[in-house]
Amino acid sequence: MKTSAYLKKGKEKDLIDALDTKARLQGHVIVPCLDGDTVTFKPAEPGCTPCFSRPAVSPPKGVIYPQSETLFSFKFKKDPEDARRTLIDLNDAIEAPDTIIFGARPCDARGIAIIDRAFSQTDTPDPYYLARREKTTIITLTCPEPSTGCFCTRVGCGPAEKSDSDVMMTEIEDGYLFEALTDKGQAILKNPVLEDGTAHEARAKEVQGAAHERMVKEVGETDTRPVDPELFHSQAFWEKAAERCLGCGACTYLCPTCYCFNITDEQVVDKGERIRSWDACMFHHFTLEASGHNPRAAKALRLKNRIGHKFVYYGEKYDGIIACSGCGRCIRGCPVSMEISSIVAALKEGTKT
Repeated sequence: MKTSAYLKKGKEKDLIDALDTKARLQGHVIVPCLDGDTVTFKPAEPGCTPCFSRPAVSPPKGVIYPQSETLFSFKFKKDPEDARRTLIDLNDAIEAPDTIIFGARPCDARGIAIIDRAFSQTDTPDPYYLARREKTTIITLTCPEPSTGCFCTRVGCGPAEKSDSDVMMTEIEDGYLFEALTDKGQAILKNPVLEDGTAHEARAKEVQGAAHERMVKEVGETDTRPVDPELFHSQAFWEKAAERCLGCGACTYLCPTCYCFNITDEQVVDKGERIRSWDACMFHHFTLEASGHNPRAAKALRLKNRIGHKFVYYGEKYDGIIACSGCGRCIRGCPVSMEISSIVAALKEGTKT
């Protein structure tokens, strides 16, 4: 069974086109594209210039968990046999095309794995999310060096973490080694554009090891210490930590592990849609009740909930797992440069921010 393959540099587009041709019957290939000075995940279409030299501004979680999606559409109509009755035509078909995320980072794959549990390990598994998840293949790229704000090794991830990917792609001097990690990954390696990678496996392993050592040296090893309970429940601590926060929600929308949402019914006359859209616990209205009461009206309480969910509550439900992949996007994207890593470090050390 083929477990590794090799792609020469300069043939990246050939492979993407080959994968896209295979997937186009039902889906598409999503790649990090250079748009001016910004890198974002987009379909591999004409005009998209793939960029693998730095992480995308936002994660590819929207491929599986769209920022806005129609759960079903409906239309009211009179019963032709009884005008006193109103009937409803409901279209609840779930569209889940075959999709390949090409060139994500290990922290992106970890983020999707964190969301997986919330939508699957529950009494009411989410059919919309799970249908797309089943049809999605994730090809990740080893990070050669830390980006600004990255702290993945401190939360149990890493620049070459393989546990959440279908294929791991590692850049070496003259090309890329592809390693199949799942059955989906095995299918990718069968593509004729790829060569046998056996001769390059040792070099790729060296690159992965060096990347991990570089990250550990930069940000440190995994920190499994629990937060200080007294400090975690200190109102003064959170008020101080939230002083600079604008409550803009950028951190949540850029986060690969956030999955809060709102559901609305949008209706015009006799037809409409039920829509699910991303929401954020950092927004004032997120916990606003119909009565006007808001249990988290203060910004400090919302920040406590956001960080608490990632580093306390999620782990209590899912065997101590940290709901943060350490990608650093919340730090890079924050307009006032707040650092979640510093706040969590202070909570674990029992010190004030």
